[in-house]
Amino acid sequence: MMKTQMKAAAVQMKFRRTIPENVAFIERHIAEFARAGGDAILFPETAVTGYNINFRKLDPAAVEAGLRAVAGAAREHRCNVLAGSPTRSRGRWLNSLLVFDRRGREVFRYHKIQLTPLDATFFAPGNVLAFFRLDGIPCTAIICHERRYPELVRLPVMMGAQVLFHPNAGLDRLAVSKAKRGGKDGIVARAFENQVCYVFANTVGPQGGGFWSAGDSKIVAADTRLLALANNRDEMRIEATLDLAQAGRKYARESLQQPAFLRAHWRAMLAACRRQIRRARIEASS
Repeated sequence: MMKTQMKAAAVQMKFRRTIPENVAFIERHIAEFARAGGDAILFPETAVTGYNINFRKLDPAAVEAGLRAVAGAAREHRCNVLAGSPTRSRGRWLNSLLVFDRRGREVFRYHKIQLTPLDATFFAPGNVLAFFRLDGIPCTAIICHERRYPELVRLPVMMGAQVLFHPNAGLDRLAVSKAKRGGKDGIVARAFENQVCYVFANTVGPQGGGFWSAGDSKIVAADTRLLALANNRDEMRIEATLDLAQAGRKYARESLQQPAFLRAHWRAMLAACRRQIRRARIEASS
């Protein structure tokens, strides 16, 4: 039987100086949330390494060791975990979100598709939309800047996704950061227009070099109610129980039917999305 609820958490984070320090922070929150009966916990973009760093100095072995530790914590505490980290594939670095199930198995690896100018100086873009299941619940994800690209959410919702996970690492001048506070970031709109639940985990406070992150991590119900909201100053973990019966994907489903002349085109696009997801899984396992 399909689950009708998910206890979700979003962890608002200040990056540490080293990968082991970031990983220790992640492990602690996994353990605490799991003890409280949590189902799925989300950490920010590049939570393993930090974001406003010199990525060219990354040690691939250290990154992999960090990710193994995160997977081990997911397995030890029997909790679904989503954590941002740079990853390497075929000689390229990608800005990724790794999804681990309760057994510590990697069930999906999403690579940020729409890169910021800073991302593009180091990372290659992804080419697969996010679609995966946690405890049987269909889910999707975007990373940071991608909130501006509604098709990255709409298409997976058309495929069945009921929960959207959105890791972020804010990096703005203070005036821009302040303008995003108090929910002025478009997230409620994504939940509303797709009738899905939305889990958003951000960094917070000074990021170095005169940059800031607005915090404001939040969990939004499919009916746009704000279930949990972090502040703009502190690290914290926010939690809420998602009512999946509300996440009916009504508007995405209706878009598949009207206007009638687009029906065949939507079907073709969704088939292409599914093929690309299958192809990526085959490549990842080879």
